Amino acid sequence: MKNKWSCLAIACLATLLLSLDLTVLHLALPRLVTDLGASSTQLLWIGDIYGFALAGLLVTMGNVGDRIGRKRLLLIGAAAFGVASVITAYAPNAELLIAARTLLGVAGATIMPSTLSIIRNVFTDPGERTTAVGIWSGMSAAGFALGPVVGGLLLDHFWWGSVFLINVPIMVVVLVGGVLVLPESSNPHAGRLDLISVALSFAGIVTTVYAIKEAAHKSLEHTDVLAAGIAGMALLGLFGWRQTRLAEPLIDVRLFRRRAFTASIYTNLLSIFAMSAMMLMFAWYLQLVLGWSPLQAGLAQIPGGLSGAVGGVLAAKLIHRIGRNGVVALGLAMNAGAFLYYSTLGTELNYLVLLPVMIIGGLGIGFAFTVNNDNVLATAPRERAGAAAAVSETAFELGGALGIAILGTVLNSAYRANLVLPAGVPGEAARESIAGAVGTAATLPPDQAGRLVQAAQAAFIEGVHLTSLVTAGLLAVVAVLALVGLRGVPKVIPEEVLAGARS
Repeated sequence: MKNKWSCLAIACLATLLLSLDLTVLHLALPRLVTDLGASSTQLLWIGDIYGFALAGLLVTMGNVGDRIGRKRLLLIGAAAFGVASVITAYAPNAELLIAARTLLGVAGATIMPSTLSIIRNVFTDPGERTTAVGIWSGMSAAGFALGPVVGGLLLDHFWWGSVFLINVPIMVVVLVGGVLVLPESSNPHAGRLDLISVALSFAGIVTTVYAIKEAAHKSLEHTDVLAAGIAGMALLGLFGWRQTRLAEPLIDVRLFRRRAFTASIYTNLLSIFAMSAMMLMFAWYLQLVLGWSPLQAGLAQIPGGLSGAVGGVLAAKLIHRIGRNGVVALGLAMNAGAFLYYSTLGTELNYLVLLPVMIIGGLGIGFAFTVNNDNVLATAPRERAGAAAAVSETAFELGGALGIAILGTVLNSAYRANLVLPAGVPGEAARESIAGAVGTAATLPPDQAGRLVQAAQAAFIEGVHLTSLVTAGLLAVVAVLALVGLRGVPKVIPEEVLAGARS
């Protein structure tokens, strides 16, 4: 196919925008309180509802694309994403903003698995497919890094809705380019969509993600959090059981019998579990400990994201030298080393020393994600590429939610355990988080404020050290699991291997 690289460009552009949209809103949240009068509960829903809808519908939309055509679904999703972006940008109140963010999540769920499944069907040569997946993974990493920077630049000059309007021209390009160059592909033997499985999948994933996120703010001792967690796992269990009884399931559970598929899914989940800790930790460290502005903090993290894009491209070449398991294990080991360095951070920083460490970590995550995503696509039948891509993306979403909940709890618990409040300083808000301490300090006389901020920063650094060491240990274990779990997977996975996935 002569225009397959044009197809890749369109898929990457859509993926870049989706990744950017996950992080671009973070800096705008304080303005929503002032401009829309959003309550703290509404702010949580504004931030989370996009991810809930996205994660809950990925599996369903991946299957819809396999049935009605991936190009058609991508174009429908792009149009809906553009419309929802305009509604979101001009939302007059918090309630409509939450509804518009929900629509953005639904549209995003149609786009994300469609891009990967289109790549799987366009790039039939195994070597070219790995390179294409590497570029796609790199653009996704770049989007996460660019989100805070783009948001900071726009918010310095325009109102909060501008962070959503940037979606519109990009989606117009995706729509026009998609109509002109994308080929249509679908599963010619797909049966009807099982609506019970759709309901179980959506309810199970959303309930589980909700429980994970709430556990980060509260604890499992709260009845609603515990009940949501139990209900979510039960619903997902029922969903899995039903898939074994259907001739045309949403997820072909036989794929999990293939070691490369299963090991790649779990490795990706655990990797993003660890990497989400870095995003949370650095966002607070750079701003609340070093005192950098949001824009400075965003710019400082760009090299890590861009090196992830470079790592995605280099991964295809490394496979031929050290094998698929070697590339994934090397990438995870590089990240483990980066987190070991993060465990030495203090209240002062030489950015020129941090920079190469961030680049090494970014390259490593590019290695791991590229090979794992390629493994998932390569071991799934071409006609079920959308469903396979959706499983991979769902694991990514769940891993991110788990990482923020669990490792965020480790960070905050270490902070609270190490915080020693100066005498006479009110400490209720300060004990909750370093952000609460900085907010409290703003209301105190300069002498007390300085002592409180110093104490909070010292406690937070202890939390950074512990979280970094835990994350480094986890990444080292996952590297060993990848080295063993992906052992024997061919450097080039030929079509005859895929035949085994169909049987």
